[in-house]
Amino acid sequence: MDRRNFLKITGISGAMIGVSPSTITAQLRADDGTLFVAYEKVQLVDADGNALKASGLKVETNYLFNYPFVGTPSILLDLGEETAKDVKLTSEDGEEYIWKGGVGAKRTIVAYSAICSHQLAHPTPEDSFVQYLARGKTTMACEQKGGIIVCSSHLSAFDTKQGCKHIAGPAEQALAAIIIEVAEDDTLWASAVLGPDKFHEYFKRYKPEMKKFYGGKRKAKKRVKDSALTVTLNEYTKEIIQY
Repeated sequence: MDRRNFLKITGISGAMIGVSPSTITAQLRADDGTLFVAYEKVQLVDADGNALKASGLKVETNYLFNYPFVGTPSILLDLGEETAKDVKLTSEDGEEYIWKGGVGAKRTIVAYSAICSHQLAHPTPEDSFVQYLARGKTTMACEQKGGIIVCSSHLSAFDTKQGCKHIAGPAEQALAAIIIEVAEDDTLWASAVLGPDKFHEYFKRYKPEMKKFYGGKRKAKKRVKDSALTVTLNEYTKEIIQY
């Protein structure tokens, strides 16, 4: 997968197949509206423009797609185990919100912003300090063996089965959750962001990077529409850094 082509395709309508978003029956996971922002509902597709299917996801594999903006990376996961339900989380400002849990037939599918809530480390086509660590694997960030997203930039860790609740390191809040819906035909759609996001600060801090990879901050801040190209993290970046 050519990384430049990935960045050019992300956020651009591809060959759309499957079902209209209006026929999706799954309910949004944040029905109280707290710290919840709805964006364009977009279908997750592969490099050939084919609809991604929930049943086709490889368990405990890092998938990356950009949402809700062209320049904001997110991680999609099938954890292989059912998540917790109705997890109460608190922002660094003290505001509480509820993460409803995973989606899919076994409630194992989750997605989170790949922008660390501490110092905004994130995946780029050159490298990534942020990744999901499979169960049983170890990290310097905490004693918990896997099942977590780790930011190796400053060793923060987040529990993916608990709404990416912060469990170790200097981060003071969870990663923002990306709301995923599974349609009746098993296709996957992103529709909203739950929790405090760092998007404004991220775009401001990484202005040179936005120009390098996306052609400028204005283009990077465009909302993704219709479809979002989804690839594995190994396909997206040259180097994954993990301690």
